[in-house]
Amino acid sequence: MSSSDGHRSRLLTAGGVLSIIAGISQIFCGGVLIVDFLVSYPHCLRLIDALFLPFLPSVWKIYILEGFSALAIYVGVPIWWAITGGCIGALGILAVVGGISAIRRKRFGLSLAGAICTLPSTILGILAIIFVVLGKREFEALRG
Repeated sequence: MSSSDGHRSRLLTAGGVLSIIAGISQIFCGGVLIVDFLVSYPHCLRLIDALFLPFLPSVWKIYILEGFSALAIYVGVPIWWAITGGCIGALGILAVVGGISAIRRKRFGLSLAGAICTLPSTILGILAIIFVVLGKREFEALRG
């Protein structure tokens, strides 16, 4: 019986770790989509200059901002990239929180919700859901 309990514990831990890894990758991808949108529009160049480039020499700032201006003229990333990036980032945050909950074995519902939020990362999400569902008995054993 102890090997079965250890096996369940490893499955739940693996599901939590997969949720965290997939969540972090989703946060990163969502952030990239949002930054792509912000960088590709000329009206955002002043904001980028004010917030992110004050420490650079003026020659470098001109070079970087001209590059972004050229990108904005030729690429013009649509706003739905930013909306999609925000949604993917939010799902990633929920996945990380659910993964932490699965590792701590606190709340099954939150752990399963976090695993479900990893589905945009396909195989990691599917494995995370399977491992968390298989570890449900461990949550019940801690309650009772």
